[in-house]
Amino acid sequence: MPRTNRPLPLIDFKGTTMPVVVVTLRSVKPDELADAARVLLGGESFFDGDAALLDLSQIVDVPEADWRRVKQILMSHGLNAMGVRGGSEQLRYSAAFAGLPTYDLADRPVPLPAEPEPTVASPPPPIEPKPAQTPTPATQPAAPTTVYIDRPLRSGQQVYARGADLVVLAAVNPGAEVIADGNIHIYAPLRGRALAGASGSSEARILCTRFEAELVSVAGLYRTFEPGVPVELAGRAVQVRLSAKSADDTVRLVVESLRTD
Repeated sequence: MPRTNRPLPLIDFKGTTMPVVVVTLRSVKPDELADAARVLLGGESFFDGDAALLDLSQIVDVPEADWRRVKQILMSHGLNAMGVRGGSEQLRYSAAFAGLPTYDLADRPVPLPAEPEPTVASPPPPIEPKPAQTPTPATQPAAPTTVYIDRPLRSGQQVYARGADLVVLAAVNPGAEVIADGNIHIYAPLRGRALAGASGSSEARILCTRFEAELVSVAGLYRTFEPGVPVELAGRAVQVRLSAKSADDTVRLVVESLRTD
């Protein structure tokens, strides 16, 4: 019997999992964004072509934006803007006109099953006893990944712990940069820049034993120390974290000394 060659379909649909970086914008003014991104991410491409979803929920009273320049600024740091979420209807409309559709990531309700038609039940069959089964132990979740650095980092060097915590066992010198999607622990002087929660985790923290930093950041909120580290923090063990939301729904970056005795 001759074999029939079926043509391949022109379109296939396959599910996939792709990492997406959520970028919370508090301004869509290109000059302000460019300056903030340069301070936070440096002058080079920080990401590796990751997809970016722009969260506009923190922006008010801005109906339009120069989305072409916004996308160019993000692309210069390795981020490809794929769409937006939140924000005003006018702002989302202007983003859609620039090729940035709106994504709704809210949890969707699960539809309830339809009630079955009532039927006349027949007598149930007798239940035969079954031998007892040994319960299967629950699968333990995989331990979170941790990246360790045990050498000093010189000016211009950068370490990024993607999807992991970062533990540094040597000095982070001026001009060097350590970044992690999780927490950062530095058991040595921090004289450069440290950015925790790079993928947006507001629970991330930075802890170091000797604080002399140029810049620290958690989940996009940052603080620079160009005039120098305050006397009450200089050379001390320090923790950097985000505060809880205040009455006006704002979150602050907290830099505080740690007691080690």
